[in-house]
Amino acid sequence: MLIETLISYFERDMNKLKEELMLYKNEADLWIVQKGISNSAGNLFLHLTGNLNHFIGAALGNSGYVRDRDSEFTNKNVPREKILEGLEKTIPVVLNTLKNLSEEDLEKNFPLEKHGEIPKTGNMLIHLLTHLSYHLGQINYHRRLID
Repeated sequence: MLIETLISYFERDMNKLKEELMLYKNEADLWIVQKGISNSAGNLFLHLTGNLNHFIGAALGNSGYVRDRDSEFTNKNVPREKILEGLEKTIPVVLNTLKNLSEEDLEKNFPLEKHGEIPKTGNMLIHLLTHLSYHLGQINYHRRLID
């Protein structure tokens, strides 16, 4: 039952990411950083795509994805269409990986360490979902502030 819930919420929030991306009236606004804000929305989109592909796609789904976390924050002015393409590719990776998990898999140790610990897979997925939602909220606020 938890897997179906996770699938539903990941799908909802990843689709909302696509919607937020397209709601920016001016593509260049994705890369604006205001005083007191350390990351642009563009970098948060790249970060979320990398994070989900790494922790869900590669770690659980054996997708072969190799993460370059630094570039998620150093790349600038990536075209909106390229960001959208990355999101479009990430969504099925995440959803298919989750669909292939069993409830028993959620009780197993996650294959990667996080913050010096090896969490249970279910706990890690909840962490990843809240991480996605947190940055989605930042993106939404950034868009409304800039637009």
